[in-house]
Amino acid sequence: MSTEPPLYLRVADELRARIESGELLPGTRLPSVSEISAQYGGSNPIATGAYKVLVDDGLVVSRHGAGHYVRSNETPELLVRRHRRRSEDSPFAQGAAEQGAVGTWRHESTTETATASVAGRLDLEPGEPVMHTSYTYLADERPVQIAESWEPLAVTGRSLIALPEVGPYAGIGVAARMRVIGIEVGDPVEKVRARLAARQEAQGLGMTPPGPVLAIERTYYDQATGRPVETADVVMRGDRWVAEYGQAPHGG
Repeated sequence: MSTEPPLYLRVADELRARIESGELLPGTRLPSVSEISAQYGGSNPIATGAYKVLVDDGLVVSRHGAGHYVRSNETPELLVRRHRRRSEDSPFAQGAAEQGAVGTWRHESTTETATASVAGRLDLEPGEPVMHTSYTYLADERPVQIAESWEPLAVTGRSLIALPEVGPYAGIGVAARMRVIGIEVGDPVEKVRARLAARQEAQGLGMTPPGPVLAIERTYYDQATGRPVETADVVMRGDRWVAEYGQAPHGG
């Protein structure tokens, strides 16, 4: 009778050794379930079993639809927000990972009719249908940012990107999703101001008592037509974020 441990435990042990040795750094996105299955010649339950062990051990964080990440032992005190136009991954997840944190988020999407305010920002008539998505973004499972996003269903409604966080293009960010339907958006237009968090915002961000936030009104435009294709209200903890714009030239 063989005493060799099950394959899923051996896979977990190999990944654990790579994490504990520092080969896989905090924030690193780990191989997908299908990649693990192909590498070890097993089935998907082998990979999911291995990741469950690592999640239970506190070494890995799982984000539905976005994969598994090496957990950081210490979230950076200050997170830097940069624009990532060409990224095919979530800009938030990628940026957090580069700073040693695991970026995840919760979301809820509903079809609504555009209010006068949202319609004005999206160049629609009030009452036209939009997809409204509410987000809570977390760094190492601690809330650091919330957002309300609206997209005109006249643009996305007949495509696979209509639901931002469902389907084959879930979780890849606005620019990459719009590229799927042939729209290049470039950098968004943003209006940024500092203020105190409203009570509901403070609750969502875990701020007790309410403190300062960066409030950003963001709109993406189709570069070919000038049409707005997404607008959002983003609220970031003022004590956890610094926003960085532009890029220094490379030395000759």
